[in-house]
Amino acid sequence: MRFQIARDARPQVTTLLFATALSLALGFIPYAEFLAYPFRIFVTFIHEGGHALAAFVTGNAVHSLTVSPDGSGLVYSTDGGLLSSLFVSSAGYLGAMSFGALLLWLVRRRVKAKAVLAACGALVLLLATVFGFLAPLWNWNLPGLFTLAAGLVLPVGLFAAAKYLKPRAAAFLVSFLAVQCVLNAVFDLRTVLYASAFTDAHTDAENMAKATGVPSVFWVLFWIVVAFAIATLALRAYVAGKESPTQPDLPFEDTPLEV
Repeated sequence: MRFQIARDARPQVTTLLFATALSLALGFIPYAEFLAYPFRIFVTFIHEGGHALAAFVTGNAVHSLTVSPDGSGLVYSTDGGLLSSLFVSSAGYLGAMSFGALLLWLVRRRVKAKAVLAACGALVLLLATVFGFLAPLWNWNLPGLFTLAAGLVLPVGLFAAAKYLKPRAAAFLVSFLAVQCVLNAVFDLRTVLYASAFTDAHTDAENMAKATGVPSVFWVLFWIVVAFAIATLALRAYVAGKESPTQPDLPFEDTPLEV
């Protein structure tokens, strides 16, 4: 069984490749990290939001969600037992990867890019309000000022992009956000793998090791395998169409997408 890029997906694939190339190039251009900084903070919100939402749906109380200026983040929640701990600890990196895959899927299904950008802004605003502001106050703690500021500025920027960008520019921005989620998850897992193998740094993998007694390196490798599977399935659904007979009298017929 052979697969090829669906004809109707080719413009989207070109956009995705350009977004990927730009994302990688920013890592080699001096001071370009300032351009990528808002996207890094966005991914941190998605990562920490994955932890917070996983804790919430497994019946745990989320005490706070904090995003720091250096791009790191932290979620404090109650411990709901072994299965809950495994789910919550895994929901950061895999949540960011899955969110990037979701954005690709939405673009491929031709959901309006402006609606996706607005939804992303609403999600960040919801996470910052519920877990970054209300949850700390409920537990008699002060919210993080940077978390609140970023949780307001990012949605405003995404709402403005949804309102004012041209459709093609909005589609590119959605693809760029998806690539940022995927690449940051991959690079962060690489960093966590090094930390788990050679340092005593506190990581999500270390939380998994404490909960299960299984070395943290195993959990990082497990996340890498799952992340690779998610990315592979997402890209396959994004670009692949199974070959089938076409009708030459229909010059604009698209290759059907089947996965």
